[in-house]
Amino acid sequence: MTHASSSPTRDPAKLVLSDGTVARGVALGQRGLTGGELCFNTSMTGYQEIMTDPSYYGQLMMMTQPHIGNYGASAEDMEADTPMVAGFIVRDYPRRHANTQADETLEAFMRRHGLVGIAGVDTRALVRHVRDKGVMNAVISSEALEEETLLQKARDWPSMAGRKLASEVSTDGPYTFCEGPGPRIAVYDFGVKQNILRSFRRRGCTVRVVPGDTDLSEVRAWDPDGLFFSNGPGDPRPMSDAIETVGEAIDTGLPIFGICLGHQLMSLAEGIGVYKMHVGHRGANHPVKNLDTGQVEVTTQNHGFAVDPESIAPETARVTHVNLNDDTIEGLEFKTFAGMSLQYHPEASPGPHDSHYHFNRFMELVAEERDVTLPAAATEPAVATA
Repeated sequence: MTHASSSPTRDPAKLVLSDGTVARGVALGQRGLTGGELCFNTSMTGYQEIMTDPSYYGQLMMMTQPHIGNYGASAEDMEADTPMVAGFIVRDYPRRHANTQADETLEAFMRRHGLVGIAGVDTRALVRHVRDKGVMNAVISSEALEEETLLQKARDWPSMAGRKLASEVSTDGPYTFCEGPGPRIAVYDFGVKQNILRSFRRRGCTVRVVPGDTDLSEVRAWDPDGLFFSNGPGDPRPMSDAIETVGEAIDTGLPIFGICLGHQLMSLAEGIGVYKMHVGHRGANHPVKNLDTGQVEVTTQNHGFAVDPESIAPETARVTHVNLNDDTIEGLEFKTFAGMSLQYHPEASPGPHDSHYHFNRFMELVAEERDVTLPAAATEPAVATA
């Protein structure tokens, strides 16, 4: 699977999948070898936010949009301090970018952060292949190119299933992200995106971020009004300590909000099953229906695991949102405690503001349960800004 590329270099590179599929192209970014679970994202823009999203840690990201890099890279578009993907795969990398706000080219950005990539491959053919066969491991190499060796490396690469990766991207220590006149929100960081924290800040919250393995007693000593369990990478099922923490949090009576991995951890803590998906959802065009209002939201998604609808007992939780592409669970409201969770990312802006109301919903839940007065910013519609 090859395609003529406008990459500024012509160093050869190869992408080898664990089933023996080989794609030949040219090197992009750092020269070297990398591997991980091969997945794809259907977003037309936002490649830098995708590359720096901690939920993608350890994965090879393939973009279906043919032209990637055409608006360069900027410090304002970071969701973490560094790229989190293990490697990057594109069809065509433009020689020049057009964006007055860009700080550098995508190539320079990748080299500066040591990120290995490949350009010049037929990504859409590869996507069709992965959709048929399911996600699998792969390696990218612009050094040793012997295909049998690369195939063995791809087959030996650790599977994403069963891997606890959140500890690799969580903060090293607690910190205060912002202070405001609104509720005090404690954020358990399993790989939290910056725009989630900014979404709380825009609503006047004081936000304290803690490592994902923080004992709940330490968090409660800060006297939060609400708890948030963040997005993150890896398989939630073996995260027994985090699931136990969520269970303890439920017993406190504090309002709880979870997104993506946090949504799955809250489900597991309540005895609801989670399974690994065939290919997962990754993109900025997924239609999600709000079952309460009938409204359809255009959403950003990034997950390879999902909540099992057959294991949701009616006395435990109520489904609030479903994906219209495949009917997978996208939102839950819990019956035994003041909790809500979402599989997709309401802090993102594909709609562009379709899902921002969820943060207001949580603010209202906090106000109701904790008898706190919300500042005006906590309930008014908020447009995403840096």
